[in-house]
Amino acid sequence: MDISAIALQGLDQASSQLDAASSSLVQASATSASTGGNIDTVDLATQVVALTSAQVQFQLNLSVLKTADQIQQNILNVLA
Repeated sequence: MDISAIALQGLDQASSQLDAASSSLVQASATSASTGGNIDTVDLATQVVALTSAQVQFQLNLSVLKTADQIQQNILNVLA
């Protein structure tokens, strides 16, 4: 499999993780607002870890994508 394809798949997974964590926070906020704020429906620590993890995964996969681009450029330079 191509390095770029792996990095793009990782970016997609990080994006999905970010969407899931943010949706969970939004739903908890809506539930809390509709019930007067008395019900704790989400573990904030878990969601912060999920958001941070998604951010780190995104950054790492971007670095892999940049490195793959540099490798391809070097190969083209050698062949030229």
